[in-house]
Amino acid sequence: MTKNGSQHPDSKLQLPWNVAQFGALILPLMPPLGVISLSLALLITWAFKYKTIINRPINWGFGIFCSLLIITTIFAQDKIPALLGLPNFLPFVLLFSAFNILIQTTAQLRRLAWILVITSIPVSVIGFGQMFLGLKTPELFLNIFGWVVASGGNPPGRMASVFMYANVLAGYLVIVFILACGLSLEKITENKKVERETLFLTVAVILNFAALILTNSRNAWLIAIFACVAYAFFLGWRLIVGFFAGVTASVLLAAFAPAPVAGVFRSFVPAFFWARLNDQMFPDRPVALMRTTQWQFAWSMTQQRPLTGWGLRNFTPLYQQKMHIWLGHPHNFFLMLSAETGLPNTLLFIGLIAWILMASLRMLRQSIYSEQDKLILFSYFLVVIAWVIFNTVDVSLFDLRLNTLSWLLLGAVSGVSYHQNKQYQKF
Repeated sequence: MTKNGSQHPDSKLQLPWNVAQFGALILPLMPPLGVISLSLALLITWAFKYKTIINRPINWGFGIFCSLLIITTIFAQDKIPALLGLPNFLPFVLLFSAFNILIQTTAQLRRLAWILVITSIPVSVIGFGQMFLGLKTPELFLNIFGWVVASGGNPPGRMASVFMYANVLAGYLVIVFILACGLSLEKITENKKVERETLFLTVAVILNFAALILTNSRNAWLIAIFACVAYAFFLGWRLIVGFFAGVTASVLLAAFAPAPVAGVFRSFVPAFFWARLNDQMFPDRPVALMRTTQWQFAWSMTQQRPLTGWGLRNFTPLYQQKMHIWLGHPHNFFLMLSAETGLPNTLLFIGLIAWILMASLRMLRQSIYSEQDKLILFSYFLVVIAWVIFNTVDVSLFDLRLNTLSWLLLGAVSGVSYHQNKQYQKF
């Protein structure tokens, strides 16, 4: 096994691993071809490792989750949207189960992180062109690549780049920003001279962070700060922890403190940040578009049907009927899941995510890993935490690329955790 993860430890899985790497590389910029490549890797892995996949306990859990999704569809208020909602889950559980077999080592995690960070550079550059050069693409791009770029962003003034909406780009950038930080810190802690890789990663971190700011996503801003603080804690850099704590406190005080105190902090904190956090940037937003309203409605749906929910994709028509406005989701994945599929299935899903996180924490406590390996493991742990936080105030499910990437990374963390913890028991 090479250090950079290009070779798979199981020769039978070398072909699907090569195909998966190619799919991950082109997914953000060429979604149809990327999905085809990842699907091919999925099918080959299932063909070679069918027995291993169906015997892994975490896959049993997600199998039960999928079975309950199908059952809730039978009891759905409107069965057609519920049936149409199943493809947002079922194929991706198959992807997850394949990748928790396909990805087994920290070297593969590192390789995958490099691939995703490399692709993020053109995504960010296109976004800057969109915001500052008026870059836009013809509608023909939608048929060829699966995306178009709207001049000035979507919505206007917020960077979306090759994604359909600014919040979706923010979800993508949070992932690649965390991975770029992890790879960059790994190079720094190696105590070697500055190399081309270090310079590239520095540029990637700066570009992704700047693009993340321009998405104007409050959720993504807070996750990025959280990730920086978490890395500083992990490495014992107390001064940096204090710096980020001071920056965060200043912005929050400028946004929410009483007027006299807020006025002091607003004298040096840009309004771009504090006015976005407290919604003064958009003071006339309709009540139906406020997230608290959406969350209350979703929770009321759960209370009315706590066992089976109302069916996948049923939030939208019910909310439109009540509020007379169309809304694709309630900006909270877990509340949406409980409203549409019931509390038991939602708690099962949360339990499975917690299981994966606990397994990855066990790896971090093991003494057999180098500091660099622990850092890449910690980076992927942060990615899963970031995904959870992001989905408490948004939903990443409905974008094909972001949903694919989320399940792929979740499978990667699960696979390495299972394989490495099993290896550790032999020592």
